Amino acid sequence: MAKILICDDDADIVAALRIYLSSSDYELYTASTGREALECIRENNIDLVLMDIMMPEMDGLAATARLREEFNIPVILLTAKSELSDKVLGLNVGADDYVTKPFDPVEVQARVRSHLRRYMRLGGRIEPEPKKDVITIGGVELDDAAKSVTVDGEPVSLTPIEYNILHLLMRNPNRVFSSSQIYELVWNENAIGSEGSVAVHIRHLREKIEINPSDPRHIKVVWGQGYKMEARK
Repeated sequence: MAKILICDDDADIVAALRIYLSSSDYELYTASTGREALECIRENNIDLVLMDIMMPEMDGLAATARLREEFNIPVILLTAKSELSDKVLGLNVGADDYVTKPFDPVEVQARVRSHLRRYMRLGGRIEPEPKKDVITIGGVELDDAAKSVTVDGEPVSLTPIEYNILHLLMRNPNRVFSSSQIYELVWNENAIGSEGSVAVHIRHLREKIEINPSDPRHIKVVWGQGYKMEARK
């Protein structure tokens, strides 16, 4: 049973989300501040967090940044703001996705299911069946059976989204994928308006696997076309 934390200081929103997610497949927890959320995550082995941005004591962005220092669980931000800058800021601090208030119950349910499925299969507590699938390109080694990545022999911690993007690129060395293609293959959703999300996650991935993210050796951009994993000879 997946454990979901709903963190929002608005009791009505918490109540609504509890109704949307009421299912025998979910065990729901609640918090009203970022500090409470972090305590709950540490104590209850949470699998996914729905995190409001505007909260007292510690807001959702600060809590997400702190959370990312310890956990790779999916974080979906809840925001009343629809501006692109707010969404990108949330992705910059480590969030995986966002939903904008007022919520569409079907959208919330779909996004939660999608991120939980990806987390459980690729980055979570349920171990997948071993595939004995190790891909090595340059100094980057991806072990798909262990869901682990090393760079020059040193382990690298990736979020599920980052892992999926890297896996896609490494399975197809030198092939160029557009932002829309990456979004559709990794997120399993329509790619409309996805360019910003993909760019942010690519940047985070570069920061983790590149010696100099501004002059990457591995993940290259092909201007006007997309991204590729360069297989050096």
